[in-house]
Amino acid sequence: MTTSNQVSRLLALVPYLQRVGDADLTETANYFGVTKKQLVADLNVLWFCGLPGGLPDDLIEVDFDAVDEGVIRLGNADFLSRPMRFTPDEAMSLIVALESIGEVADPASSQAVYSALAKLGQAQGAFASAAVAAQAGSADLRERLLTAIEAKVVVRLRYAGAQESTPEVEPARIVTSDGYGYLQAWSRERNAWRVYRLDRILDVTATPEPAPERKPPEPFGPDWLERRAGVVEVEIEVAESAAWIAEYYPVREARKTPAGRAVRLLVADPAWFSALLLRLGDQVLAVDPDEALAPAKALAVEALAHYA
Repeated sequence: MTTSNQVSRLLALVPYLQRVGDADLTETANYFGVTKKQLVADLNVLWFCGLPGGLPDDLIEVDFDAVDEGVIRLGNADFLSRPMRFTPDEAMSLIVALESIGEVADPASSQAVYSALAKLGQAQGAFASAAVAAQAGSADLRERLLTAIEAKVVVRLRYAGAQESTPEVEPARIVTSDGYGYLQAWSRERNAWRVYRLDRILDVTATPEPAPERKPPEPFGPDWLERRAGVVEVEIEVAESAAWIAEYYPVREARKTPAGRAVRLLVADPAWFSALLLRLGDQVLAVDPDEALAPAKALAVEALAHYA
């Protein structure tokens, strides 16, 4: 089985051998910082590399008789010098992925990303104009967040969640998942790591307060919410006028019902779910399990008591 180091070496080895021609085995091993035994093992792997199909004419040829005499001689590797061509679907996938990375990358990395995008755009023409960027908020806000992360300071967000709030957080990293950009940050109010959608951050204000050193947040991925402690699955049925929640929040399932829409979602913060229910009001038709509705009912009763 090849290792990542061997793969990196093989990717550099072929153009090196094409440039040098018949290469001395010992000199090549010294050049790549490996033993002759390891280099021969690399050549044995290289023997099975080439174009899709795996037919004899598709694979790189290594003259092992010459290797036994201390000389490395490659054949049938000219295809590596041909310009790479993409199908429209391949180009679209690459463009979307690069734009998603560019939206949240640091300035040094984003320069390389956008340089690659410009070249793809020239090569693909109309296909490039159809690319869909990640929903990652404004470039100015991302720049301010990246500056705060680099400076390790506390920031105050103006955040449009179920209701607008101004949490103070310690920003840690910006990531992308499922076409959206997210900020992972330590919530000072919740005293725990939280995730904030970048396109819902309305403003960022850096404070002079330094952010303390903390254990890094868990890796972020499509299953980040499932891995949160205390997460419960709730099904909420809403009128058709509130069907927008299936597009606005990450949900596990959304299906039509005779009265509207049933949405299954994961709830990690009961206070957030209660605020959502109160915001929707009489557009909420049913909640399962019943106990998930109790905190919102209590808040509604408390609010009505003030009117009485």
